[in-house]
Amino acid sequence: MKGGIRQSNSWLHGWAGLLLGWVMFAIFFTGTIAFFRHEVTFWMQPELHRTTAVGHEEAAKVAIERLEAIAPQAREWGVVLPSERNPTLRISWDDAGADPDNPASAPADRLLRDRAEKQAEITNARGGRPRDPGLLLDPATGDVLTPRDTAGGEFLYRFHYRLHGLPNELGRWIIGLATFAMFIAIISGIITHKKIFTDFFTFRAGKGQRSWLDGHNAMAVLSLPFHLMITFSGLLLLGSTLLPWSGGGGHGHGGHGRAGNDEIVAASGTAPEQDRIASDRIIAEGQSIWGAPAGRMIFHRVNGVTQTVELTSQKNDDLTLRPGGGPGRTITFDAKNAEVVERTDTEAENAIAATDRTMVALHLGRFAPWQFRWLLFVAGVAGTLMIATGLVLWSVKRKEKRRGAPGTVGHRLVDSLNIAAITGLPLATAAYFWASRIISAASPDRANLEISIFFAVWLGSFIHALFRPDGKAWLEQLIASGLGFASLAVLNPLSGGMDLVTATSRGNWIVAGFDLTVLVTGAVFLLAANLLAARATRNSSAQPRPSNTAAATELAREAP
Repeated sequence: MKGGIRQSNSWLHGWAGLLLGWVMFAIFFTGTIAFFRHEVTFWMQPELHRTTAVGHEEAAKVAIERLEAIAPQAREWGVVLPSERNPTLRISWDDAGADPDNPASAPADRLLRDRAEKQAEITNARGGRPRDPGLLLDPATGDVLTPRDTAGGEFLYRFHYRLHGLPNELGRWIIGLATFAMFIAIISGIITHKKIFTDFFTFRAGKGQRSWLDGHNAMAVLSLPFHLMITFSGLLLLGSTLLPWSGGGGHGHGGHGRAGNDEIVAASGTAPEQDRIASDRIIAEGQSIWGAPAGRMIFHRVNGVTQTVELTSQKNDDLTLRPGGGPGRTITFDAKNAEVVERTDTEAENAIAATDRTMVALHLGRFAPWQFRWLLFVAGVAGTLMIATGLVLWSVKRKEKRRGAPGTVGHRLVDSLNIAAITGLPLATAAYFWASRIISAASPDRANLEISIFFAVWLGSFIHALFRPDGKAWLEQLIASGLGFASLAVLNPLSGGMDLVTATSRGNWIVAGFDLTVLVTGAVFLLAANLLAARATRNSSAQPRPSNTAAATELAREAP
């Protein structure tokens, strides 16, 4: 093989990384944010910021009281209990089978019922998973919360694995090909860089191509196991798309089984006092058995009386359980005496299924406590920077080879795409968060308006990069991204949200965590802009000035 295996893999690594590198960057960037997509959605709905956190037992009592008033004859009632990722309480109901001639079937609060049905219509119209009517409540007071409609973190999550505005299968195909290219790039990169682990401890600043390569190696090695795991597990998730003849069924990101603990689920509850007492005992017993918090309750009812209660764990702490939204741990209780009727742990049936479920669970990160989720986030940032430095390295390498000569149209296009991806996508994301606050809460179809602003700004960043010199385009978009992110912490309290100081003092780490993250992100972009500007100044001042003799010679040549 000409040039040896390393040289061949270097060629493969470079082109595999470039041709789909911009899609890879978008996948990693949005996927990293998606580890906290519920928290992002919560921040984008400031009406929820002052929700009061309470224990599960108290929240369940509040939910049952509301359901008694709204749907006393419902066949099922549903209660999604508060969690560390969302302190609100959600209730829902299923009226199928209720007797319309029974006077008790008429809800006590028709207004609330209509509002719940309207919220379900909005969700279904946006292409979300079909939902039964449901309401968000403050778990301490039972007050109905009416947050603004928003695409939230769910948009970034879905963009991560199927893009947006394309047919679902086409989007998944593109993501699948990019993931496959990423996997090839990682393997070929390991083969190409024989001193990759040694070079991890070496960074040579101000050395042009060498500096970018050092940074690329550092980001690659920093979380190499994560990069291998996340790309390989991503291929498993997209298996049914890439290999439809395999019969694997595929998992997909959107739904593993029924609704997740963040979904509206059908449930039922009893009006009598013994049911309320039983709800305390049921929650306490379930959490004692699992050693983990409860997630949702499903009350099965007949003629307005609860017969059994299903309690599902908030998340699956065992990676071999059914991942994601499926009820990995469920206990069915007798509603009257809280005795266990049935217990279900959906363990994998064999080693292959266990391995598959483990990889999927690691990719999605839904099992993870907040500490591990932050570790996944940091690893995702490292992966995003690895792709970014690789894209820039490709351009720098060819610029140094040209030695100041102008590049081709293809080179110019690559440079512009690099700018639009690496700084334009973050700028569009900052604009997306801004849009969630500056668009009127009463505006119709505001979720789609948020998404439209996201793509408009992203497209604008590419046009800007095409018509500005590279250095100025990088600098201007870095500054815009830095200001866009950092200012979100100021925008938050000015647009109805909880300010950082109050959120921190009250232990509202969803809001405080978001604000601190955007402040750090903004500071990083502004620091990068400052370094770039300082480098441009040094390069400009370092340009050699012609001597008097050279100037005289040049003038003599120009003389007639």
